[in-house]
Amino acid sequence: MKYVEFDETRPMDLILLGRVAIDFNPSEEEPFGPLENVRTFKKYVGGSPANIAVGVTRHGLKAGFLGKVSDDQFGKFVVDFFKKEGIDTSHITKCTNGEKLGLTFTEMLSEKESSILMYRNCIADLQLSVDDIDEDYIKQSKAILISGTALAESPSREAALKAVMLAKKNNTKIIFDIDYREYNWKNTDEISIYYSMVAREADIIMGSREEFDLTEKLIQPGRTDEESAAAWQAYNAKIVVIKHGMKGSTAYTIDGQNFSIKPFPVNARKGFGGGDGYGSAFLYGIYQGWEVIDCLEFGSAEASMMVRSNSCSEELPNPQQVKDFIKETKEKYGEMIARV
Repeated sequence: MKYVEFDETRPMDLILLGRVAIDFNPSEEEPFGPLENVRTFKKYVGGSPANIAVGVTRHGLKAGFLGKVSDDQFGKFVVDFFKKEGIDTSHITKCTNGEKLGLTFTEMLSEKESSILMYRNCIADLQLSVDDIDEDYIKQSKAILISGTALAESPSREAALKAVMLAKKNNTKIIFDIDYREYNWKNTDEISIYYSMVAREADIIMGSREEFDLTEKLIQPGRTDEESAAAWQAYNAKIVVIKHGMKGSTAYTIDGQNFSIKPFPVNARKGFGGGDGYGSAFLYGIYQGWEVIDCLEFGSAEASMMVRSNSCSEELPNPQQVKDFIKETKEKYGEMIARV
């Protein structure tokens, strides 16, 4: 069943709005260990919406990006990488007051333990303003994806809300990737206020249980997954995806069904990046009109592929690579390894 009906006459599949950063991850030859002991790093484009833009493009969707970058070599690095990937960069603009892209240094302590050291002072991505939001651009796309970090500060939060309003006005579907990161937020009340404003308008909502708890803090704390899904579907959501890390994830659909998946087993390189692969592959399946359980399986597989990789963007796979991974893993562990 197709739960979200896209306007197939539109030339673009998805516009993504929000965070883009520079990731510095330990080189593959570096052993697991504390960040202070790392001597060599590799530089990648990072930030959840940026990674998803790369991921869906590698799956053959046509994506564009609404964002701000620094007016320096790192800003050029991002735009050049996006162009190489085939992402439309016509609505990425440079900051004019010296704001810089966020720098993320990754600490990989073991297969199960990793963390990040983030520099986000005077940050470029949060300088996106209402003047940067072009209604004609939004009209060209089947959907827009709002990343939750774009709501952390002004002027970015007003820009994101304007994009949501224009998407609603023009029947551009709204995807909300809650994408909570603690940096830049002042308090949890703000998080609940702005997350819930976007969640009420979204056609698809994706997030962890913690992220839904933050969204619902001022509405009704302590909801179960089923209660959360029903509450947002009472507004506008057709699909609500709630993730529980290594315990798996469940998609709740507007017709009252739910579908669950478990992670594919891999030897992990890092403990993050999987969510962006998950989102890329899950949305690809939705655009193809697949059954929801197949979308979840594709998303879960790509998530596992990304936690075993060294980057969150450069090693994002194409559809055939994901299919090959699913086939190989099922041959090794059993046909129904991921499905609940």
